[in-house]
Amino acid sequence: MRVAGLGFRAAADLASLQDALRLALEGANGGAIDALVTEAAKSREKVFQELAGLMGVPGLGVTQEDLQKMITPTQSQRIQDRFGTGSLCEAAALVAAGPHARLVAPRVVSGDGKATAAIAQNFEETQT
Repeated sequence: MRVAGLGFRAAADLASLQDALRLALEGANGGAIDALVTEAAKSREKVFQELAGLMGVPGLGVTQEDLQKMITPTQSQRIQDRFGTGSLCEAAALVAAGPHARLVAPRVVSGDGKATAAIAQNFEETQT
């Protein structure tokens, strides 16, 4: 499974999320994703669901409890204080991709600074 984790501010629009996702996919050398994922409350935001619909993939949410279990390469004190992990997008991608996942594209920031994205892949699934 290959998933894109997203983090975004309330002011983020569809273009913000698309830009962050485009940058993350470039960092992962392209390829398809199986789902978009973010924190559970954010997953209900219209802009997140709109992007998932446009891409034809599920828009998933993960609990803050699960996010707090992830140690991420990127460390933001603001995100640590709010979500209990260093990077929302990295942690969400890792949680959703499964226990054998690793980041294939670490956190990138959209040009307008309103969204972040990272991509994780579960390599154990691809070997079976």
